[in-house]
Amino acid sequence: MVGAAEHGSSSVSVNEHLSRVLGAVRPIAPVRLPLHQALGRTLAVAAFARVDVPGFDNSSMDGYAVRHADVTRAWDTGAATLRVVGDLPAGSAANPALGAGEAVRIMTGAALPDDADSVVPVEETDAEGDTVRILTAPKPGDYVRRAGSDIRSGDQVLPAGRRLGATDLAAAAAAGLSELAVHPAPRVGILSTGDELQPLGAELGRGQIHDSNSLLLAAAVEEAGGVPVRAEAVGDDPEVFLATLSHLAPDVDAFVTSGGVSVGAYDVVKAALAPTGVWFGPVRMQPGKPQGFGAWRDGTPIFALPGNPVSVFVSFEAFVRPALLALQGRTDVRRPVRRAAAVGGWSSPMGRAQYMPAVFGESASGPTVRPASSGGSGSHLVTSLALANCLAIVPEDTTTVREGDTLDVLLFEETDDATRRP
Repeated sequence: MVGAAEHGSSSVSVNEHLSRVLGAVRPIAPVRLPLHQALGRTLAVAAFARVDVPGFDNSSMDGYAVRHADVTRAWDTGAATLRVVGDLPAGSAANPALGAGEAVRIMTGAALPDDADSVVPVEETDAEGDTVRILTAPKPGDYVRRAGSDIRSGDQVLPAGRRLGATDLAAAAAAGLSELAVHPAPRVGILSTGDELQPLGAELGRGQIHDSNSLLLAAAVEEAGGVPVRAEAVGDDPEVFLATLSHLAPDVDAFVTSGGVSVGAYDVVKAALAPTGVWFGPVRMQPGKPQGFGAWRDGTPIFALPGNPVSVFVSFEAFVRPALLALQGRTDVRRPVRRAAAVGGWSSPMGRAQYMPAVFGESASGPTVRPASSGGSGSHLVTSLALANCLAIVPEDTTTVREGDTLDVLLFEETDDATRRP
């Protein structure tokens, strides 16, 4: 849900707008999911072990379970030979008794007999018939995994707020859990606007373009852990736009729109939503200056982004992605940031933070960053986004980036620079 919208047309900084967004969104109510459905979800409530792990003393090696005292006495007399009185494969419930001078052959993971206190690996033995000669005397407790040595029943396995990966689910399963309380994936309604938009692959007439924005947003939503709900592109009719929102609203947790947010005569999103209290105004960034944010009638957050593809992507990274992570209960909502030295130089508009699609790499002197395209941060350069693995952030008060200047770099992922070179 989202709080009351802020009004006014004066510009705000990127951090101010992001603070407004994060201050308004709340995590989606948790649900309980079986472990096999919880991958990638965020844990809403800390998980605690139901059983000890391991649940019993067991062998960490294939070998022989022995009583340390027997082996020590045998070595003292120079006759470290024991009689084998049983076999214990993993999963066996048997608990054979060991008398003086006796051993049990045991497999990795099998429960240690109550009468044994150590294990001798098979590589350090010489077996013949029903006897085994011990070649190396063990220390007490050697090669024994003690019950509860990993975790005790009642101890915390996983903290709340954790994005669940494969190893997390394995830990929960080992600790006796079959389901977890998690924040569900947010369902995000995606609407591109504009009479000029045509379906992917369609033949284009004069003034028409393919609708790449809805595909871009759908993929970005999915990468952020959400479920995209794409609507057909909406033209420049406010009533049709509002009707589409009404249709989707019961089934989504947020809306993201592209286009129609500036001051033009056909800015359908602003025309439709500004009267409802959604905030529209300039954010001091380039690209992505015109932004809108507020709520639908039922409180569902609405992110109204500009229409040019690079502006859409930058706006999503700056504002929508952190909000979608917050809806999932995440606290680590920002991309990793590195510092890197600029390769070459470029200009930046005064008074606006520039988010340059760029390539992050490594050199002998340290991390580097260079624009992904000779066109710079032009908001229409959508194909150049495929070359970028980061956004280089130029501060508001900087108009010229010079060779070697150090910049903050917002990494999309830790990736080899070579895979992104033009």
